[in-house]
Amino acid sequence: MTLKLGFIGLGTMGLPMARHMVNRGFKLKLYARRAEVFEGKAKELINQGAMPSLSLSEVVAGVDVVITNVTGTDDVESILIGQDGAIHSASPGTLFVDHSTIDPARTMHIASTLREAGMDFVDAPVSGGVWASEEGRLIVMQGGHPDACERANQVIECYAKMITRVGDAGHGQIAKLSNQIAQTITIEGVAECLIFAKNLGADPQAVFVAIKDGMGGSQMMSLMAPKMIAEDFDAGIEARLHAKDVGIAIETAKAQQLPLPCLEFVASQYQTIMDQDLGTRDSSILFDLLRRLKER
Repeated sequence: MTLKLGFIGLGTMGLPMARHMVNRGFKLKLYARRAEVFEGKAKELINQGAMPSLSLSEVVAGVDVVITNVTGTDDVESILIGQDGAIHSASPGTLFVDHSTIDPARTMHIASTLREAGMDFVDAPVSGGVWASEEGRLIVMQGGHPDACERANQVIECYAKMITRVGDAGHGQIAKLSNQIAQTITIEGVAECLIFAKNLGADPQAVFVAIKDGMGGSQMMSLMAPKMIAEDFDAGIEARLHAKDVGIAIETAKAQQLPLPCLEFVASQYQTIMDQDLGTRDSSILFDLLRRLKER
């Protein structure tokens, strides 16, 4: 592959993405804020030829595309356009692709700032979780100029099974937050239907089997119901990440004076989880929250 890549954000989602790029033959530079990552979970990639970088200026130097996959809006802004951000070291024409889930309006500002510096930007948040990242089967929602998105796809197709350009910069984030609204409200609905069945004396597993292929069933029910029934709250999708995304969606809706009553309730449930220091547990813990409320 002739494209030279820089990758920022070697977390549970980012590390498998980087691995797919290396396996596809891309020349890859890596950056992590903690250098010990290169002697730990990213060591395998270094052994395969990826190059560790100790600064943002180093990871963006001489590359064609820079991919970021970090947690929050502040992180992305700081990394890309902050005082010590990549914008100050990257060459004109560099394409930035961000897989984080962040605020749409601030995403548009990032894109505009990079564009004024002669660089391109695509926001490309992902859905599917860690397993989809590991298997290279992520769902990607894109915002950006069609030419920039087409260029980005040369890389993204390494780890995605579906890529959809939604519109201009920021629209990928709008799509991702729309996904998170439907997703988190569905998880709460699954938790409530199972706690309802259990408290009325029915077998939750039997109820799940009875309804999962009907109109009330969904991919999220099939994922979450078994965990809720088994009271297995080990993280697959960490509640803190859903809490973060729901918070962004709520604030975005408020800015438009748009009431989202179901989401506002779900946000309060996630806030309770965060207040109880359970944010690193799986989002299926919404079921446990309902169970404990019943026992009070």
